[in-house]
Amino acid sequence: QAQVTESGGGTVQAGGSLTLTCTGTGWRFADHAMGWFRRLPGKEFEEDPEGITCLSVRGDVALYREYVKGRFRISRNVLANTVTLQMDNLKPEDTAMYYCATLGSCFTDYRGLRMASKMSNWGPGTLVTVSS
Repeated sequence: QAQVTESGGGTVQAGGSLTLTCTGTGWRFADHAMGWFRRLPGKEFEEDPEGITCLSVRGDVALYREYVKGRFRISRNVLANTVTLQMDNLKPEDTAMYYCATLGSCFTDYRGLRMASKMSNWGPGTLVTVSS
């Protein structure tokens, strides 16, 4: 069964950095657009995580939500079948559970970044806590 596993979360002070890694089994990430989502504290049972960044199938186009633009960077390693989220200048409001997913769509319109996971289940996620 195709799965993803996120890792690399932790607790950092505001202004610090973390690198999250998404590892896939049963998927070849090079065949899919990939994205990172996050769910804020207290939202565990309310709604799906919000998409924050995505990478095109060819890996040549990356899109970002406005509030992470310039601070986060998505990339992938085709040989290792991993997708990485480099997060710099972290803020307390970045505290969330972070998830990766293969995507059915990723684009921007007048409403901003639009992403849709095509996975039937979310991975375990990795928790990022940013202290002030």
